[in-house]
Amino acid sequence: MRVDLLAGTAYGTSPVITRTPTILVFDSGLGGLTVLSEVTRARPDAQIVYAADDAGFPYGRLSEAQLIDRVLAVMERLVARCHPDLVVIACNTASTLVLPTLRARFTIPFVGTVPAVKPAAELSRSRLISVLATPGTVARDYTRGLIETYAAACEVTLVGSTRLAGLAEAALKGEPVADDAILAEIAPCFIERNGERTDVVTLSCTHYPLLLERMRRLAPWPVNWIDPAPAIARRVTQLIGPSPSRPVLVAGEAPALFTGGAGLTGPLRIALAGYGLAQVSLEPMPLAN
Repeated sequence: MRVDLLAGTAYGTSPVITRTPTILVFDSGLGGLTVLSEVTRARPDAQIVYAADDAGFPYGRLSEAQLIDRVLAVMERLVARCHPDLVVIACNTASTLVLPTLRARFTIPFVGTVPAVKPAAELSRSRLISVLATPGTVARDYTRGLIETYAAACEVTLVGSTRLAGLAEAALKGEPVADDAILAEIAPCFIERNGERTDVVTLSCTHYPLLLERMRRLAPWPVNWIDPAPAIARRVTQLIGPSPSRPVLVAGEAPALFTGGAGLTGPLRIALAGYGLAQVSLEPMPLAN
């Protein structure tokens, strides 16, 4: 389902960058890979860097003040190292809290990832929609504000999953993940009320589309699942322009940076290579206690 969502709307359309742009895609872990794929498809000529703050994963364990300090510190290091023309914060938990601080600190555009409440409300016919997210995203005033503004006519179920992001990472690493574990996390999204059923679920954590096919199979009934990645890629091209029409040299394998690296197993490196990330390196930044 390709829909628009509020992402990076603080910026207008910039003049097209004629040189090869550098795009930094940032997440707390591996969920941003779903966004990376769409951004790469939209700008195959770009130099794209994937950065995972795996030393800080999961961000839900941090207080709001700690999360702001952490993301700002990591971004300072990444911007100095990579010199990006644009940064995608491919993490709902961070975007719903840290974007104002990042935009105040840096002059480059930041495209965020926020719950797709508006398109979910527009798409729903039953007026029963669910926001599947991390507990941190569910608790944000930003998320509540989106619901009040765009989905007042709907019954919105907020589902704060404590395990689904971790299950998605485990599955990507080739570890066994039971269907029952996934079903237990998505089951609260499915509501029946007065003869109507939930018909839209917005995936408000970039990790969750990694399990989308299994969630579709396990769902009690068919729903529209909203994956924000295509909309984020569209916003990127609005800000820096589409790929040039003239022939370009397509960038080589994209580099991936990890702040911890403890989970970089052989199977994970193979999976990363499947996303075009064959150059994996560390930018060590242990999480302070």
